[in-house]
Amino acid sequence: MSEVMIKLRQIEQDILATGKVNTPELEVLRQRMHDHGNIGRAEADFLVELHKRVQHLTPAFDQFFYQAIKEHILTHGRIDAEETLWLRRMLFTDGEIDDEERKFLHELKGEAKHVSPEFEVFFGESMKEPQEQRTCGG
Repeated sequence: MSEVMIKLRQIEQDILATGKVNTPELEVLRQRMHDHGNIGRAEADFLVELHKRVQHLTPAFDQFFYQAIKEHILTHGRIDAEETLWLRRMLFTDGEIDDEERKFLHELKGEAKHVSPEFEVFFGESMKEPQEQRTCGG
């Protein structure tokens, strides 16, 4: 396990103990994610697992999470078949695509220089998912 991943696991313990990502932990995560330049697959996988396990997601952590995943996916400016499969597994873990995930996919597609046919299919399927039903104040 790399030194970065060891440090990330220590941060994870602090976060899971409180059930949320507060500003100090978010700053440390931000620093650690960029310790070696680009966000690699190991760091991206770590973030996906952490995002699933945090009990109380905050808007700041959500924003950081989606930005970090976008940086990881768009490292080379394109989204290939393998990355599409990874995204599919990441986003469909709960069996549906929510509004935030749909927005994320729109941003990815808009910022990528090239997307694979597999991504186009996944994007199309995701946009057909029903919109979230929100009530007043939701």
